Amino acid sequence: MGLEQLMPIIVIAIIIIVLAVLFTFIPVMLWISALAAGVKVGIFTLVGMRLRRVVPARVINPLIKAHKAGLNVSTNQLESHYLAGGNVDRVVNALIAAHRANIELSFERTAAIDLAGRDVLDAVGMSVNPKVIETPFIAGIAMDGIEVKAKARITVRANIDRLVGGAGEETVIARVGEGVVSTIGSSEAHTAVLENPDSISHNVLGKGLDSGTAFEILSIDIADVDIGKNIGAILQTDQAEADKNIAQAKAEERRAMAVAQEQEMVARVEEMRAKVVEAEADVPRALAEALRSGNLGVMDYMNYKNIDADTDMRDTIGKLSKDNDDQDDDQKD
Repeated sequence: MGLEQLMPIIVIAIIIIVLAVLFTFIPVMLWISALAAGVKVGIFTLVGMRLRRVVPARVINPLIKAHKAGLNVSTNQLESHYLAGGNVDRVVNALIAAHRANIELSFERTAAIDLAGRDVLDAVGMSVNPKVIETPFIAGIAMDGIEVKAKARITVRANIDRLVGGAGEETVIARVGEGVVSTIGSSEAHTAVLENPDSISHNVLGKGLDSGTAFEILSIDIADVDIGKNIGAILQTDQAEADKNIAQAKAEERRAMAVAQEQEMVARVEEMRAKVVEAEADVPRALAEALRSGNLGVMDYMNYKNIDADTDMRDTIGKLSKDNDDQDDDQKD
């Protein structure tokens, strides 16, 4: 096969390669789709998106959707939001939902809400269809010491003006819980809360708990009320137990002091007995010394012994008399 015969094949191959590269780099089909939808987008604009590392489909498809919904959104707005890291498709869907619901919402605010990390489409949906947030059981103690547990259902609507910088659901639940505890605590008796649980709703709803949050509280309904522990009785029991322990500690301290004093007295008595025994041991030596030196005569010594014997006899008679009296008392009993 000659060169002249291969030339048409080579030309066709080159054309196919050029067209493949062209259609890969230039989204011709997307350009045709935009023109068919009535969106005027230049082919060089799509090429510029490629050069700016923007996926053209992520911008043109939402642009077509917005144009069909009657929204005035430009290509530059969508492209700049894409380059800022936002979700272009979600922003356009939120704008369409707000437009259908007659909610005033500009592209700039919607883009800011999206870049702040909020789900702007969900927020618009919550503005149209309010959301119900259910709290866990919140425990409060009435003035009579009875614990009351209440579960509340909070109906909220998204406040689009406060979505950027507004607090979330956790803050709403915490504030409602604080209001429930305060209302139960101000009740004189737990029966008053059980008889009229709506009083909790009215008191909590009137405190403006949604200020500074991304929501608007529409209603607060008490879903369930239950009785908990008798906290007053438990506190009194604990106080009585503490007082008893304190009294026992003081009694133990007094007993220990009495034992110490008794031991000290026993030690003193033993010391005195030791001194008496020591003094009695010195008596014979003193008598012998007195006899030896002539200060004590034999008759004086004999008189001393007689007095000592008489004293022993009197002590013995006294003990016998006391024992007899004790035996008579026992017989009488």
